[in-house]
Amino acid sequence: MSEGGVTRSPADTTAPSPYDGTTPVASLAGTDGVVTLVEGQTFAVSDHAGDMHPGLPLGLFVLDTRVLTRWELRLNGEPTEALAVATDEPFAATFVSRGHPARDRADGDIVVFRHRHIGRGMRERVVVTNHGLEAAAVTVDLHCDADFADLFEVKESRVAATPGRSSEGEPTRLRFTHRPPAGDRDGDGHPGTAAKVVDIGLSYAAEVDPGRARWRLGLDPGQSWEVCMGVTVSLGGTAIEPRFRCDGDGDDAEAVPAQRLRRWRARLPSVTTDNTALAQTLHRSGEDLGALRIFDPDHPDLAILAAGAPWFMTVFGRDSLLTAWMTLVADPSLARGVLETLARFQGEEVDDRSEEEPGKILHEIRFGAATGLALGGGDIYYGSIDATPLFVMLLGELRRWDPRDELADRLMGHCDRALAWIAEYGDRDGDGYVEYERRNPRGLANQGWKDSWDAVRSADGRPAPAPIALCEVQGYVYAAYVARAHFAEEAGDDATAQRYVAKARELRRRFNEDFWIDEHGYFALALDADKRPVDALASNLGHCLWTGIVEPEKAAVVADRLLAPDLFSGWGLRTLSTTMAAYNPVSYHNGSVWPHDNAICAAGLARYGFAEHAQRLICAQLGVAEAHGGRLPELFAGFSRATLGVPADYPTSCSPQAWAAASPLLWLRTLLRLDPFATHDQLWVHPQLPPEISCLRVEGIQVAGRSITIDVEGDEVAIEGAEGLEVIRQPRAPLTAALVPPEPAGSP
Repeated sequence: MSEGGVTRSPADTTAPSPYDGTTPVASLAGTDGVVTLVEGQTFAVSDHAGDMHPGLPLGLFVLDTRVLTRWELRLNGEPTEALAVATDEPFAATFVSRGHPARDRADGDIVVFRHRHIGRGMRERVVVTNHGLEAAAVTVDLHCDADFADLFEVKESRVAATPGRSSEGEPTRLRFTHRPPAGDRDGDGHPGTAAKVVDIGLSYAAEVDPGRARWRLGLDPGQSWEVCMGVTVSLGGTAIEPRFRCDGDGDDAEAVPAQRLRRWRARLPSVTTDNTALAQTLHRSGEDLGALRIFDPDHPDLAILAAGAPWFMTVFGRDSLLTAWMTLVADPSLARGVLETLARFQGEEVDDRSEEEPGKILHEIRFGAATGLALGGGDIYYGSIDATPLFVMLLGELRRWDPRDELADRLMGHCDRALAWIAEYGDRDGDGYVEYERRNPRGLANQGWKDSWDAVRSADGRPAPAPIALCEVQGYVYAAYVARAHFAEEAGDDATAQRYVAKARELRRRFNEDFWIDEHGYFALALDADKRPVDALASNLGHCLWTGIVEPEKAAVVADRLLAPDLFSGWGLRTLSTTMAAYNPVSYHNGSVWPHDNAICAAGLARYGFAEHAQRLICAQLGVAEAHGGRLPELFAGFSRATLGVPADYPTSCSPQAWAAASPLLWLRTLLRLDPFATHDQLWVHPQLPPEISCLRVEGIQVAGRSITIDVEGDEVAIEGAEGLEVIRQPRAPLTAALVPPEPAGSP
């Protein structure tokens, strides 16, 4: 395409159609009329016509700063009428709309194609075509603005007027500038004097006013006109080079985002199944996870998983660790990137403001507008009680998939520092349990995965007083001890292996005594500050099965309790039982349903031999994915399926969201009962498929340098590519091996 205003024949009016016969990628166009594009720490949120309207949580965001507040295209002074959106890639979309018809006409003759690419800025090519039989006079207006608001100011609808803003223009450029008033300080307490600038370059000269560019056209029948608009950004005095430019060579397929996606897709396993909903969901999961990867320019070879689009395109320790675990069956390199990144930012000192402590793994990194592009430039918050044991768990699990990987050896010091944190800081009072209590009044009151302020309550609705020892966190610590024992056994360090075996055994024994509420038949959600059981019935129980801390004689009771109607809605496990006083089906953590929570619970049920329970959960969640076009939401409301025949949305749910997108991959591993133990040259496989899935073939599973295929049809199982591994066709507990007996029921 030319960069200026050009007339051309009808055959050349648009870019090549994205509908070229290939498999479409996952669309980020939501059913709520919002379209989200994502590329690293850049995202754009617009309506289906491609417009971004002021006063709404829309816009273009770069490094957590909204750099476009308004981006509206008008034909003859009127908004266009949206016809279609094609999201060609997670970072690109084509919006098709038409001008509103005249009052005496049913059709609109003027059609607009807006080809948008984002990445550290934005490029938009606009093509206006006259499909009428007569010449048309058309006025094209671009209205734009920038408020430089912080991400959460936008998300929470608390954007205030920004002093120090100015705008200017010339025929081929519009500019918005923000200079903080003298005396203002940035997040680090330094004078905030560096300007933030947004430049909008226009490939075709326009009449300009502040915040508006206008082109007056005369289009003959079949003629088109085109303009390219490039948005470049400078934040905190640092110019950010955009991924896509109007003056580029035009080969978008060679741009960095496109190359990264091609490599990602090539690594994903191929899945063939007779269940079309499962096939669609797994395909979409792969696309969404590819979109949610972010890269530190200082380490461009390491992919890191952001938590979710659009508001959480940054690293969260817990989210990234759990997502990386779930995606091991698809791409172990994600786990490597997550572990290396989190190890670089492991806590070094005691800091009450950030809740940092030596050895602690971070909760969240935020990229402020005054920082550079490297991850280390932003603020870090460490208020997570579970990220640190999960770090050790994931490192141990990655080693089981590929013992040739030297990462575990390089990070063993970080592993031991994390375990030292558990002993010295996580266990605040020396009682053997890891608990939390925030040290910063602005920090998180609850620091497990259910981290909303009201998430930990007793059955009667009373909030639990801190310090709080969550049940699932003790399971994560148990699993971390087992992982460290494996490392020591592998290294021939019998003393360390036995020390961690003893710690794991003692924690499991005490946990099953102190957390078990005999009269209720389930584990307490937590122990409170007075070591009293917080007696709420919650989905956290399933995480205890997943980690193996539950004694076998209690497992059957827990499994049946999870699938009882007060927890199981028919669409999935609620976060809180309907019999609890605090239950609310549209709350964030007190009755809603979270797919990642359900996937972990299903894996835990399968681990203890309750395959039918696990299948019931997976099939319920598959129904949710099917209702959402293959994409699982971050969470949804906890209404019973018998009451409401469709899953009800939770309004501010992220889409896509990392651990929701990864959940179907954990389903896949659970259905296959796939547990590599490559450090012992073993591959444990025991597929158990529900009636809804009669055949399942997965090609390209990477284990210890091998590309393995597992083909299941009915009761027949074929395995290819596992040469050199002992294939054991029995179920095995996926974490503990035989170091900490007794093993769960159903394990060899």
